[in-house]
Amino acid sequence: MVVATKNTCLTNSPNVIDRYLPFAYSQLLLPLGLFLILYFFSSKSRSIYLIDFSCYLPPAYLRVSTAKFIEHFEICGIHEREAVDFQAKVGERSGIGSEACLPLPVHQIPPDKSQLYREETETVLFAVVEDLLTMIINKFGLRSNVKSVSLSGMGCSAGLVAVGLAKDLLRVHPNSLALVLSMEAVTLSGYRGQNKSMLLANALFRMGGVAVLLSSKKQDKLKAKYRLRYLFRTHMGSDDQSYQSVFQQSDDAGEVGVSLSRSLLHVAGHALKKNITELGPYVLPISEQLLYGWSIMQSKISSSIMKKEIYIPNFKKAIKHFCIHAGGRAVIDAVEERLRLNKEDVEASRMTLHRFGNTSSSSVWYELSYLEAKGRIRKRDRVWQIAFGSGFKCNSAVWECISELDSSTRNAWSDDIHLYPVMIPDVADH
Repeated sequence: MVVATKNTCLTNSPNVIDRYLPFAYSQLLLPLGLFLILYFFSSKSRSIYLIDFSCYLPPAYLRVSTAKFIEHFEICGIHEREAVDFQAKVGERSGIGSEACLPLPVHQIPPDKSQLYREETETVLFAVVEDLLTMIINKFGLRSNVKSVSLSGMGCSAGLVAVGLAKDLLRVHPNSLALVLSMEAVTLSGYRGQNKSMLLANALFRMGGVAVLLSSKKQDKLKAKYRLRYLFRTHMGSDDQSYQSVFQQSDDAGEVGVSLSRSLLHVAGHALKKNITELGPYVLPISEQLLYGWSIMQSKISSSIMKKEIYIPNFKKAIKHFCIHAGGRAVIDAVEERLRLNKEDVEASRMTLHRFGNTSSSSVWYELSYLEAKGRIRKRDRVWQIAFGSGFKCNSAVWECISELDSSTRNAWSDDIHLYPVMIPDVADH
């Protein structure tokens, strides 16, 4: 009765409604608005810190010189003579030195792809985790609510894909840690057929891995090495040529392998262009952005005969160090030319390819480790990691150094860093 009477009263009194509704709405909307504003600024200001990372250093007995590489394939009898000669030719011109390593199963004759694949994975991942987690109390006493996500089949760009996922998780789970593990599993992906496009992977990939510790805890800023400034991912999978440029499939004989198409460099260049178009406005100074925009306008209004080249922004005005995926000599050459870099800018990438080979998703971390061992990274420097992978994907991560780094701190390069850089011949002598 009381409720009915009240409803009747309000219905018959429009002035009362007009008087109280704005007040009621304000009481409801004000706290809601404050909540949304606070949430927006708290989520935007939540920084992601890179506390530390550790790259795997394979033991010396696993190293494979070019001569041993060729001899191994000759003795195994898996490939025909033409396939062996092709892999030898690629190996000689790959830019990979005699210190790069392959896992133990590949050293066996014939290569063993059974349970030893698991041993390779455990050897690499457990080593880098053990090395990195020595700084954490009860290092392996992980709680039952730890979230574990496996990203497989993502190719050489998977490392930054995982960092992107960790970033998103840390943004919604404040005061948390994320451990990112990346590695190249050579044993499982070895190709035994005769298709040249699939034999390329045999000659380029080597063993390696990294563990990266990220944090969203504000107090970790005091001990972190870097802060993640930007991360952009470009996926060209909607284009058939890009999608098939790096593709796992079976050959005519039923042997499974990863095919690398002739259009790979063209696809990579197109993906990089798309990626830096997204990244540029966030890192480039206004002067470079204006020059780039003006060149695009000129190219659109120019005739097809007098077509002008689009201006390539000078990213060195915003970025101090570059870590380009060490996928192969041609990949590094192409990025060096497109971004107008010099020899020192791509030194970390070339030396990583020479010393460790193509370690897939972990290669950009070996390059960052090289720069640290050389003592080149200073506080407030920006580092740009560029990763390429199947799909086709191009991913960029820009880190800002927020602490004074000690070049004497041991890492995967420490024992030999004084020997680098080295001259890399166009064709290796073996």
